[in-house]
Amino acid sequence: MSEPVVTIIGAGLAGSEAAWQLVKRGHRVRIIEMRPLKMTKAHKTGNCAELVCSNSFRGAALTNAVGLLKEELRRAGSLVLEAAAVAEVPAGGALAVDREVFSKYIDARLRSHPLITFESAEVTEIPVTDAQHPAIIATGPLTSLALARAIEARTGTQSLAFFDAISPIMLDESLDHEKLFRQSRYGKGNGDDYLNIPLSEEQYRAFVDAVDKGEKFGGHDEVESDKVDNLRPFEGCMPIEEMVARGPDTLRFGPMKPVGLEDPKTGRRPYAAIQLRQDDKEGKLWSMVGFQTKLKHGEQMRIFKSLPGLENAEFVRLGSVHRNTFLDSPKCLSGTLEFRAQPALFFAGQITGVEGYVESTAGGFVAGINAGRLLEGKAAIAFPGDTAMGSLLEYISDPERKEFQPMNISFGLMKSYLNEPFVRHEGKDARRLRCSERALASLTQFLSEIDILPSEAPPASTSL
Repeated sequence: MSEPVVTIIGAGLAGSEAAWQLVKRGHRVRIIEMRPLKMTKAHKTGNCAELVCSNSFRGAALTNAVGLLKEELRRAGSLVLEAAAVAEVPAGGALAVDREVFSKYIDARLRSHPLITFESAEVTEIPVTDAQHPAIIATGPLTSLALARAIEARTGTQSLAFFDAISPIMLDESLDHEKLFRQSRYGKGNGDDYLNIPLSEEQYRAFVDAVDKGEKFGGHDEVESDKVDNLRPFEGCMPIEEMVARGPDTLRFGPMKPVGLEDPKTGRRPYAAIQLRQDDKEGKLWSMVGFQTKLKHGEQMRIFKSLPGLENAEFVRLGSVHRNTFLDSPKCLSGTLEFRAQPALFFAGQITGVEGYVESTAGGFVAGINAGRLLEGKAAIAFPGDTAMGSLLEYISDPERKEFQPMNISFGLMKSYLNEPFVRHEGKDARRLRCSERALASLTQFLSEIDILPSEAPPASTSL
C-alpha cells in the first residue's frame, strides 16, 4: 500500500465512471471485478458497464429530472454519457443505447488506460483505507453474498433486499410486423421509434388473466432461504404480475397504457398497447418496455406468444428475477458518499439506494471526484443541493430519513424546484425548465471552483 492508489470494487456503471474521473486527474486506479471469474444471475459478460436490465437511460429533455441529471453529467465530462452518445439508438424522447456497443466502448477505454490495473477476483472483506489509499465499493444490487455479509457486519444494521426483474428481448425477424404498428407516444423522437402491439379489451383481459394464473418463480438460489413473496419489490421496476395483483386495470395505467397512440388500421386509440423498444443499433433486437417479470420461462413463452404479432417470436433473453441489495444509506453515508464509520471508504451506485443507470453513474462520478480529492490532500465535498446530482445524494444521505427505499431522481427531490414560485397559467414544464437552467448554472460555477472544466458539447434538448 506504499503507492497512492484508489481501489474500486466493481466495474459496473458507477465503478467505471469513478475510475474514469480519477485517471482523468492523473490518479492510479486498481479495479477489482469478480466477473467473469464469478458471474451473477443477471450478467452475461465480463465487460465493464454491462447493462443487464433495460437499454434505456430514460428521458432526455431538461423538463425531465433524469434529463437534467444526464446533462449535468455530460457537462462534467462523464464517460458513461460519452459512451451513450456513441451507442445511441432511436427511442422517441428517451436516450437508449445498443448495450453491446455501449459496454464494449467503456471496457476498451478503461482497459487500455495506463493508470488502470484490473484484477479478476471476488472481494469478500471491506478493504483497509486511508487518505492515500481510498476505496470505492460499487458492486451494485448484485453484490456477492460474502461481501454483503461483510458490509452488514460493518454497518450494524439489517441489510435491505428486494427482487428486481428483467424484461424479455426478441428477434425482429421473428415478429409479425403486419399485426404491429410503428409509433412513438405523441410522435416524440422520430415519431416511429417504437413497435406497438395493439390489444382489444377482450385480448387485454385474456392477457391479464393468463399472467395472473401463470406459474411464477418462488425463490432464488442467491438468496438462500428467502422467497420472492417475502421481499419488497421496487415500485419503479415492478414485475407485471405484481401490477396485475393490484387490480385488473393496473397494467392499462402502467406499461400498457394506450395514451398518445393511434392504431393506423382503426384510426383509434387501442384499448391497451404493449411497446417494444429497439435494443441494438441495427434494429434486430426489441425489448418489451416495462415488462419485467418473475413468470417461469415456459410460462413467458406461452403467454407472450399469445399476443398479436408475437406468435412466432424468438426470445434471445427471457425475463428473470434477481436479488437486489442496498445499504440503509441515510444511516451510513454522508453527502460525499463517504462511509461515516470508516474514513476514505466510499460507496457508489445502486448499492447506495439510488435506482437507475443515470443515478448510479452520478454516484460513481461523485465518489471518483471525492476519492481523488483525498489523494490531493483536499476534503471530500458535497455537490450543490440545487443540482440534480446534489439533491439525489442529499436525499439518500439524510440521517433523518426513515423507511428508506431506492430512489430515482425527480424534481420532487430538488428543494430549488419545490421552492420555485408557481406562476399562474404557466405549465409545469416551464417551471421545470427554469429549475434545470439554474441547476446547470450552479453546476458550472461549482465545477470551476473545484477545477473541473465543463464540456463544450451542445446543450441538451429542452423539448418535451
